[in-house]
Amino acid sequence: MPSGLDGVLPLLACPHCAAALWRDGGVVGCSSGHRFDVARQGYLSLLGPAARTDTADSAEMVAARAVFLGEGHYRPIADAIADRVGRGPVLEIGAGTGYYLGVVLDRLTSTIVPDPVGVALDSSRYAARRAAAADARIGSIVADAWSLLPIRDGVAGAVLSVFAPRDPAEIVRVLAPGGRVVVVTPEPDHLVEIRAALGLLTVDAGKPGRLAAAFADRLRPVGQDELRRIMRLAPADIHAVAQMGPSARHVAPNRLRAAVAELDEVTEVTLAVTVTVLQA
Repeated sequence: MPSGLDGVLPLLACPHCAAALWRDGGVVGCSSGHRFDVARQGYLSLLGPAARTDTADSAEMVAARAVFLGEGHYRPIADAIADRVGRGPVLEIGAGTGYYLGVVLDRLTSTIVPDPVGVALDSSRYAARRAAAADARIGSIVADAWSLLPIRDGVAGAVLSVFAPRDPAEIVRVLAPGGRVVVVTPEPDHLVEIRAALGLLTVDAGKPGRLAAAFADRLRPVGQDELRRIMRLAPADIHAVAQMGPSARHVAPNRLRAAVAELDEVTEVTLAVTVTVLQA
């Protein structure tokens, strides 16, 4: 079957006119004449006229995420997501490096789903580069989560949002009948042992409740579970987890290095998230 971008092309839509897309070599276009160049790293930018990328993750943030996720500390989250996805195609919004999407596709491949494919959407071109190289089953797209998603109506068997922004109306639009939305949100005590020392942003209570309210009358809640673990993190792990999230924009690098230098050789840190599943 087609791989990468070619494998997900039938799911994509022009960000300007919502028409179907075709590919001719290094160019993707629609019948209205809009054209988009495929990056040499294999990803495709489908930013619409109202799209924003000023809050996209930097190269340093994406690199830190790749390091931390590569150590397997958030593998319980990835497994919990995979347990709740029963079909494809899979769309991940704010996909970053494609780590969670890759685990989900592995699980689908090992069960009854033949040749699953996934679309990794992220506003960061640095993340898109890594997602494009992460897995042959992933098509990597640069897009803004708060704009019209460059995805056709009703084609996604599952939509993932892991610590990422989401527009309920757009998610409902692209979700196939019977499809599922799997959302991971942090609990207030997530990373609590290092938040104050490193100056990380706090987590508001009640995120899962607000999530359900945002999708009220659109999708039916079918599950909500807390996932808790204790992670044993080395200073390098803690430096990476601080750099890979939104706190990286608010903590000076020298302050972060100094705070990490004061830590023990191993620090026990709480992983605490809620996994919410909604269904069309």
